[in-house]
Amino acid sequence: MRRVIYTTNAIESLHMQLRKIIKNRGHFPSDDAAAKLIYLALRNITARWKMPPVFWKAAMNQFAIQYADRFAAASL
Repeated sequence: MRRVIYTTNAIESLHMQLRKIIKNRGHFPSDDAAAKLIYLALRNITARWKMPPVFWKAAMNQFAIQYADRFAAASL
């Protein structure tokens, strides 16, 4: 689990890409406009992802064992 949790390069890369898109846009007329832009940006960013994290399956199993109630509710 620790290898997946502490792998921040992918998370920081995602944040950087979102910040770049939001910064270029500047002002949003409403919260819905901001949410739509973030949704579309995430859709485009995730389309380029080729492989899931290497150890995610093992970490997911450990999360399911240790946090069964919270993990099951979050995956619905």
